[in-house]
Amino acid sequence: MNKQKWKSKVIEIVSIVALLILAAIYILLMGDRISIRMLETILNQTIITAVVATGAVFIYTTGAFDIALGSAVAVSAITGAFAYNKWESVWIMLLVMVATGVAIELFDSVLAAFLNLPVFVTTIAMLSVLGALVKILIASGGGAKIEVPREAVRAYDNLWVKLVILVLFIGFCIIMYNYTPLGRREKFVGGNPVCARLTGISVKKLSIIAFAIAGIGVGLSAFLTVVKAPTITTSTASSVGMDVIIAIVFGGMPASGGSRSKISAALIGSVSMVLLSQIMTILNLSAGASQCVKAILFLGVVTLSGLKGRKAMLTR
Repeated sequence: MNKQKWKSKVIEIVSIVALLILAAIYILLMGDRISIRMLETILNQTIITAVVATGAVFIYTTGAFDIALGSAVAVSAITGAFAYNKWESVWIMLLVMVATGVAIELFDSVLAAFLNLPVFVTTIAMLSVLGALVKILIASGGGAKIEVPREAVRAYDNLWVKLVILVLFIGFCIIMYNYTPLGRREKFVGGNPVCARLTGISVKKLSIIAFAIAGIGVGLSAFLTVVKAPTITTSTASSVGMDVIIAIVFGGMPASGGSRSKISAALIGSVSMVLLSQIMTILNLSAGASQCVKAILFLGVVTLSGLKGRKAMLTR
């Protein structure tokens, strides 16, 4: 095994070891207080983050990123709630949420392609636009929140239902990512966009497809969010965007995307982030202190992943 592959393996091992360490710390801190209900809470939180992060892997593989995912989840949740309150159908609500998520993500990528701008520029702008839209939509409902009747979604607030949604979406993403030309081309674009263009790959087309798949994850996450807490406010999913970025990198995926990107990073990182949040809650850390801890870990992992870069030649 050459030096470069050895470094790559180290990063993968470190992400798994970090997850095991966080799990051990959580178990030690909880002690006899650990219960099935607490484990279900961790799984519920993990599933929501993992669904968004899995779809976002397609974006991050190309070397782009989207910090407006949290706001997109909130807008999708609100439009879905409006749809339920109008037609009283959970299936219509789900379809509206997914359609809204895909529409928002497509708008990001198409706008970037039309204006010939880097995708991250449009996502930064969309962060403000979607944040304002959340406030406008909630205010249009005549109050400080939008609600879906608890009894309407109670049957779906079931861990097995959520696991099925997660497994089906991850399965779809794995097939698209590992067994179709889409994943290979996105890794090529992330590794070297100039060479990708010269070989005839349409970078803009791949970007649009990547954002569309991420939009499906946004819509499903909005559904899971409403099922878990059917009251939507301006703070709903507010931390999702940053959590996804940290989770993907913490899961062992290079921040720059490219050939060493992988779907598994989304799941590993999501579990790690939820455990980390639970640990900081147990330690009674303030919101500001918690964000500082996440930022330090993020910088550390990004620095470590940067050691994999090959300066002499293209990555293989």
